[in-house]
Amino acid sequence: MRRILVAANWKMNGDLESLTALAQGFKQQIDRSKVDVAVFAPFVYLPMLQQQFAGSGIAFGGQNAHTQPKGAFTGEISLSMLKEFGSTHVLVGHSERRTLFAEDDALVAEKTALAIEAGVVPVVCIGETLEERESGVTEQVVAKQIQAVIDRIGASALAKTVIAYEPVWAIGTGKTASADQAQAVHAFIRSMVAKLDADVASALTILYGGSVKAASAAELFGQPDIDGGLVGGASLDLQEFVGICSAV
Repeated sequence: MRRILVAANWKMNGDLESLTALAQGFKQQIDRSKVDVAVFAPFVYLPMLQQQFAGSGIAFGGQNAHTQPKGAFTGEISLSMLKEFGSTHVLVGHSERRTLFAEDDALVAEKTALAIEAGVVPVVCIGETLEERESGVTEQVVAKQIQAVIDRIGASALAKTVIAYEPVWAIGTGKTASADQAQAVHAFIRSMVAKLDADVASALTILYGGSVKAASAAELFGQPDIDGGLVGGASLDLQEFVGICSAV
């Protein structure tokens, strides 16, 4: 039985005071017996999360990582650095990394492989643009993004990942894919993996991301192939995020 995972992506938002209060609120108000929680924070706030979440069962990690373990890469963070401050997870291939920082499928696949090797769970983000959805090529786009990862790590290693389907047109726009639209893509992803490894597909956690709110969470999480959410803007609002987690 797959447990629901609700992950917060704070992106480049907040300050020490507000994010500390948010972390404390998560710890105090979310019933973690019924839902798994992970928080992806700006790098500089990882030590705070390490302190706040000690013994809480709430996972956390970085929003990105470099492919090299060390070196002359000014401004970058390595997987070993993330681990040193308690990170168990890392976001890989978020649409903003793909579009704003030109990360392609091959780089996303490489980061996925390196995260697994480092013992960090990669949350691999995939999804189509509005133009691609309107052109009817959503499945082709998603399949290409997943296939790049499979080609690099093999289907069996997907068991060590989390997949996050985030339609680019729904991220930060206030538009949410309907539960049926999201379920259709999640089912396609699971069926694609099942053709290669049925056991991995059955256990694979697939999240939905894209303007998830407390009001829409219950219907989304009630779908058979949606195993939780990757939450952006709403994760900066304590009561909204708690509401999303409570929807489980």
